[in-house]
Amino acid sequence: MSASGGTKAIVAALGANLAIAAAKFVAAALSGSASMLAEGVHSVADSGNQGLLLLGGKRAKREASEAHPFGYGRERYIYGFLVSIVLFSIGGVFALYEGYEKISHPHAVEHWYWPVGVLVFAIIAESFSFRTAIKESNALRGGQTWPQFIRRAKAPELPVVLLEDLGALIGLVLALGGVGLALLTGNGVWDGVGTMCIGALLVVIALVLATETKSLLLGESADPAERERIRAAVVDGETVTSVIHMRTLHLGPEELLVAAKVAVQHDDTARQVARAIDAAESRIREAVPIARVIYLEPDILRPAGTQAAAVESGPADAPPA
Repeated sequence: MSASGGTKAIVAALGANLAIAAAKFVAAALSGSASMLAEGVHSVADSGNQGLLLLGGKRAKREASEAHPFGYGRERYIYGFLVSIVLFSIGGVFALYEGYEKISHPHAVEHWYWPVGVLVFAIIAESFSFRTAIKESNALRGGQTWPQFIRRAKAPELPVVLLEDLGALIGLVLALGGVGLALLTGNGVWDGVGTMCIGALLVVIALVLATETKSLLLGESADPAERERIRAAVVDGETVTSVIHMRTLHLGPEELLVAAKVAVQHDDTARQVARAIDAAESRIREAVPIARVIYLEPDILRPAGTQAAAVESGPADAPPA
């Protein structure tokens, strides 16, 4: 996933959320709507989340150091995980609390035209932000379904923005429904019910984001198609005859580590093996450009069932120890 594409979607979402948050707080103060207050906090949380994603993207570009020889690419995953925590704690939990208070102590919505007008404006603004995120994601997801894209994406920015914008749009509809029912029935409890629904929605989205970013933090291998291209690129059929075992690990969204033990002919010279390894590395980088850190270890393929072969066995494509 390109950093530029993710940044464009983040900036679009940030601009929309800042404008919407200000409008929601004004409407909440003038109307006394709990749904509007919860939605205002939701927009502030979303704005903070986009700020965290931008900060994570900037810090991830730092040069590798002696303490962090593989760079800081995975820092983007850390900030993506922080986003899920912020969305859960500030957005979801606050909305659930505010909704409970509104149901326990209901009061009528005043100056209804303020919350309704702001919600309509917010739906329009969020739709433009959501459209930008969809457009940027379509350029990357290929033939994947949306759930597959959210689950398999190695860069956290676009999945986070997509889920945030989707949650924001659904939340706005829920808020509009809560305010509308409160106005039609004259019972402020419906405003609280809408707020509770918003809180539950945000908690669910936060849990999905936390699950996906936790997997990235733990370390994910390359996609199956990329692994197959790497295996095919390693073998030249002459000096390098096969891949004994291979491990891949994402050091960041656009940086992949490849470690493999490859089989070479037993009578090849050191010069021939060295040239074959260099050529294999070049083929790997050509086949999978994000494979930037490559370690290939030549070995003699031993017959299956020997003690040495048993030592070499292990789960395919697991992160190297």
